Amino acid sequence: MLFILLFIIIVIIVVILAYNRLVRYKNNVESAWADVDVLLKKRYDLVGNLVETVKGYAAHEKGLFEKYGEARSSAMKATVPADRAKAENMMLETVRGLFAVAEAYPELKASANFMQLQVDLKNLEDSIELARRNYNAAVREYNILTQSFPSNLVATWYAFLKAEFFELESPEVERKPVKVDFQNK
Repeated sequence: MLFILLFIIIVIIVVILAYNRLVRYKNNVESAWADVDVLLKKRYDLVGNLVETVKGYAAHEKGLFEKYGEARSSAMKATVPADRAKAENMMLETVRGLFAVAEAYPELKASANFMQLQVDLKNLEDSIELARRNYNAAVREYNILTQSFPSNLVATWYAFLKAEFFELESPEVERKPVKVDFQNK
C-alpha cells in the first residue's frame, strides 16, 4: 500500500515538473517570436522609408511600389511563422528590386538619406537574423521537450502542440540573381 502511494506521488511530481517545463519552454518560444515580430515591423517601416526615397528619384517604378505595398500588407496580416516566412520572402524580393532600381540612379545611390537607410537596413537585418536564430533555438528546445518521454505524455494530455520554425528562403533561392526589368519605364 505504501509502495503504491509513493508511486502515485512520484508520478504526480513528474507530471507537475513536466507541465511546468513545457509552459516555460512554450513561453520562451512566444517571447522569442515577439522579438522577431518587433524587428520585422521595424523593417517594414524602414523599407517604407526606402520606398519613399526611391520614389523621389524613380517615380515611374509604379509596379515595384505596388509590389512593396502588397508584400507589406501580407506580412502584417501573417500571424504564424510559415505564413510570415512567405510574406518576408516577398518583402526581401521587393528590397532587392529597390536596390536594383537604385543602381540605375547614381544620384540616388549617392544620396545621404538613401545611404543611411541602407546602413540601417543592414544593421536591422543582422538583428533580425539573430532574433530568428534565437526563436528557432527556442522552438527546437520546446519541440524536443514535447517529443521526449515522459514530457511527451504531458504535452499530449495538455495539448502542447509542436511549434513551427521560422525559415526564410532556401539557399538556392537566396543565390538566385535579382531580375531587373527596365522595360516598364
